Amino acid sequence: MSWSEVVRIPADVEQPDRIVWGLTARQAAILAVTGAALYLSYTMLGERLPLAVFAAIALPMAVLGILLAVATHDGGSLDRFLLAALRYHRSAKHLVPAPGVAAPPPAWIAASRGPVPAPLRLPARGVTEDGLIDLGPDGIVAVAEVSTVSFALRTPDEQDGLVAAFGRWLNSLSERVQILVRAERVDLATTIGALEERIPLLPDPALAHAAREHAMFLTDLATRHELLRRQVLLVIREPAVGANGTTAAAARAYRRLAEAARLLGACGLAVRPLDAAAVGALLASCFDPMAPPLLADLLAHPDQLISRGDRR
Repeated sequence: MSWSEVVRIPADVEQPDRIVWGLTARQAAILAVTGAALYLSYTMLGERLPLAVFAAIALPMAVLGILLAVATHDGGSLDRFLLAALRYHRSAKHLVPAPGVAAPPPAWIAASRGPVPAPLRLPARGVTEDGLIDLGPDGIVAVAEVSTVSFALRTPDEQDGLVAAFGRWLNSLSERVQILVRAERVDLATTIGALEERIPLLPDPALAHAAREHAMFLTDLATRHELLRRQVLLVIREPAVGANGTTAAAARAYRRLAEAARLLGACGLAVRPLDAAAVGALLASCFDPMAPPLLADLLAHPDQLISRGDRR
């Protein structure tokens, strides 16, 4: 006789395992420490204090332990949230991009003596000429922009084919990847300017009139609405291991991008690796996502000194 057992697999595969009474190891450890603290408090103070007084002291400790073990805040456990809040409270609030310890201001400056700024430690060391993000000892990151397809406009058979092709790419993954979907503002000034420049060169008056009407439509659209476009990014990270780790990590990242382009091409998706200028603009836009994109010549180089008059 054959039989099968149904096993429920959570959607979040990184969800911690529940080991006892529906509690994870972290929750069980917090409750165990709370129970041990209450037991030690009772052995030390139980015979010296009335039971009502000891219960008034022990009840907040028990409630705090239960909240730390069970309660969550924004999807994270309460104990980790409190640790993050404490770490933020103790960390420096004024950070500067200095290679080492920030020096205090000279004594001849007549200003209030505040705390010395702390060095700003960014995860990215820089962007290589090939468009790779250098994370130093943490490895290399390659970023590619992926096109989209209209899934709703396809027939059921075509939809099944797209899902199957995308599933083959997911099944081929041996390392983690990140799919980032972001929205960015669209500036139609360049498109409108190029269209208006070509209007006098059009051979047919009717075509010129249509182009002029389209330019007016784009101008009105950009004036009345905040235009956004959706950008899908494929982020691949490779660790740097060994003496020649950076070069090997870059080669593995490019190989994984090529494999993704080959398999996703069956879905009608085009994978285009970003060059150094595009990656630099992408990182700059992360500091202010709703700001208009900056031109490449407006971005300062890592070693360039920025004066007060510069707007970069």
